[in-house]
Amino acid sequence: MDWLSNPDIWIGLLTLTSLEIILGVDNVIFISILSDRLPEKQRKRARTLGLGLAMFMRIGLLLSINWVTGLTEPLFHIAGHGFSGRDLILLGGGLFLIAKATLEIHANLEGEEHVQSAGGKAVSFTGVIVQILILDIVFSLDSVITAVGMAEEVGVMIAAVVIAVIVMMISAGPISDFVQKHPTVKMLALSFLVMIGFSLVVEGWGLHIPKGYIYAAMSFSVLVEVLNLQAAKRRGKKTEPVQLRPDLEAPK
Repeated sequence: MDWLSNPDIWIGLLTLTSLEIILGVDNVIFISILSDRLPEKQRKRARTLGLGLAMFMRIGLLLSINWVTGLTEPLFHIAGHGFSGRDLILLGGGLFLIAKATLEIHANLEGEEHVQSAGGKAVSFTGVIVQILILDIVFSLDSVITAVGMAEEVGVMIAAVVIAVIVMMISAGPISDFVQKHPTVKMLALSFLVMIGFSLVVEGWGLHIPKGYIYAAMSFSVLVEVLNLQAAKRRGKKTEPVQLRPDLEAPK
């Protein structure tokens, strides 16, 4: 129990938990957008199940650190660049995220009825969970590799993951409601997912983009959108129409 009085452990837990929450924002947005296409009574269950799967997947990866570390070893080379198992997962996940976000943008612009009439299939609960699971694999791998590089105690890493997922479960509902209520915010979130997918593809090719740049751009865009929403809210407050006195009304 000496770890309870070790300030380094607590600082590491706080730092890692904060980072896990920041890295999990992408996951929450994706899950929220996907679950919003389900009937209202299934949305909360889909969000909870999706985040729960992400938590157990990350814990499983943390307990298999040797295997995760082995994913960084090159499997083959193309044009002098070695591709590891992690690179392949990032490439596949990034392409999937770009494709899925693009389809969601198309569905929002054209309307769900237009997409289905053009041959698209209606979403199902199982289909949504499968899509969430695919992205959970990508985000979980990136999260675990980051955690391994920042902490040495597996218990600290697991605690950080559990706390972060609990925070995400609590915030997923309000985030989903806010995104659903404001179509421009939803479109901005989908654009973020395209950008994140592109960064995953680029990283899979060995070109690292510091996540600080990505999150800084996202934060600035969110700030601008908040200002736009405030401006639209003010414009929406129309003044009451002036009622003419009966004796001043124009003759009919």
